[in-house]
Amino acid sequence: MKPQDVLAGKSSLWIFGYGSLVWKPDFKYKRSKVGYIGGYKRRFWHGDNFHRGNDELPGRVVTLIEDDDASTWGVAFEVSGAQAEESLKYLNVRETVCGGYLTKMVDFYPEGESAPVQALVYIATSDNPLFLGPASPEEIGAQIAVSRGKSGHNLEYLLRLAEFMRQSCPRVEDEHLFHIEAAALSVVALLLAAQ
Repeated sequence: MKPQDVLAGKSSLWIFGYGSLVWKPDFKYKRSKVGYIGGYKRRFWHGDNFHRGNDELPGRVVTLIEDDDASTWGVAFEVSGAQAEESLKYLNVRETVCGGYLTKMVDFYPEGESAPVQALVYIATSDNPLFLGPASPEEIGAQIAVSRGKSGHNLEYLLRLAEFMRQSCPRVEDEHLFHIEAAALSVVALLLAAQ
């Protein structure tokens, strides 16, 4: 599905972010809400050779993996009119051209509300050449600790995502995220001690 196709006949659009979009949307929006989508788990299984890594040392960023029993917390941004067109153009480059993500419409459940809204989400699938797949928290943490791309250190991406979860979703335990955070910080501590 092309992101622009979802605008047909709509005055506004919700875009769900579960990675760097939660702390760095970089597009104008009408409002944002914290909440979750069901049927997916967030995993650091996608490689990044542009924003948070390079060809020699790709970083790791999150994607969504289908899991009927899981949910993923993040932020949905409502965009309307020219904002919607501009945000989709920007996200097409950021997520699709540079990241290899596909788009899908999902039910987003804003925190404290019972009715979901349809939201556009970007997902990297296993047939993407940048998809790295599963690894242990220690392996992923070590890779993140030493990777850097055009948007900065991969460690910043990880730490800001963990900070968002602690501050905005304090009752949600994201074991995958927090185990990788601990592993990456252990690697950083070892690297600093070796200097």
